[in-house]
Amino acid sequence: MSIQSPCYTSPAAAPPLECDDLLSEILLRLPPQPSSLPLASLASSAKVPTTSPSNPPWSPPTASRLAAPPCALPDARFYFLGCRHGLVLIFQKTLHQVLVWDPVAGDQRSFPAHPGIDFDTNNTPAGAVLRDAQHFRVVLASLDNNQQHHTRASAFIYSSETSLWSDRVSALLPSDDSMHFMSSPAVLAGDSLYWILIGKISRVLLEFDLDKQSLSVMHLPLDRFGFCQPWDITVMRAAGGGLGLLFMSGLTAQLWKSNTDSDGVASWVLGRTIELDKLLPLNLKREKRFLMITGFSESNNVVFLGSVVSLFTVQLDSLQFKKISEIRAGYWYHPFESIYAAGI
Repeated sequence: MSIQSPCYTSPAAAPPLECDDLLSEILLRLPPQPSSLPLASLASSAKVPTTSPSNPPWSPPTASRLAAPPCALPDARFYFLGCRHGLVLIFQKTLHQVLVWDPVAGDQRSFPAHPGIDFDTNNTPAGAVLRDAQHFRVVLASLDNNQQHHTRASAFIYSSETSLWSDRVSALLPSDDSMHFMSSPAVLAGDSLYWILIGKISRVLLEFDLDKQSLSVMHLPLDRFGFCQPWDITVMRAAGGGLGLLFMSGLTAQLWKSNTDSDGVASWVLGRTIELDKLLPLNLKREKRFLMITGFSESNNVVFLGSVVSLFTVQLDSLQFKKISEIRAGYWYHPFESIYAAGI
């Protein structure tokens, strides 16, 4: 299953979506293989569930719990921040709340965001959710406003086990008056979460180390990646499990890996190139000779590639591909993956 964004503002007068049985119908039609990546598409304009006044205790999904959750959303602007380990993370801006939703089990948890999180009209939020056995963690990051430009990034981590936020961790940013998060969600590589920040004169990676609970900035060399657009680049796991980048140049995919020398200096090395015009059944007269990255599945290195008329998935290790649909690109697709027992 994939969920489309960008951010969506729910109209005040919009009627609730009649979808009580929609998720059940989708799930019952998915293939039974636990390793498969379901690709049914949920649009971001669909309503998401609200939380009852008393939050139910969190419980992990079970194979038998396929009931669809409620589908009503209060009149609140929200940001879809991504999904991982069968959980969906949403930030409800006007309420300054975080919503963690398990669509398969029907469980949901809503709690206030840390007061130090700075979300204004010019500051797009970033975050990630992770599940550990009976509990989950949420990382929220924002760029601190200092009148003319963002001077630092801040992050906080929430634990469902303690129901508490951590102290602030921060990192200084390059002096750039238009620095902002890319719309793509965080990618987990090794023990760290990564986001790409883009400004007028700089491109950087923001790393949150989950073990050390520290935040750091890594510059992307402009001689390698230039002033790439958001749809040209994404973080990925490199061969061997390290940090990598997928960079699109026309119809060629470049797979880069970060290497660190004995002095701790990081550099980027080109590993593989994939000529997509020789791999994919493209209509070059209509495809306009370029493809956009429109989604990425970190667990199995599957990238979503869109043109003005088609949507493909490509497994970057085996180069197996699939044409999903003939649809105009313009959304970011969030692959939703959950574990369930075979035969259910």
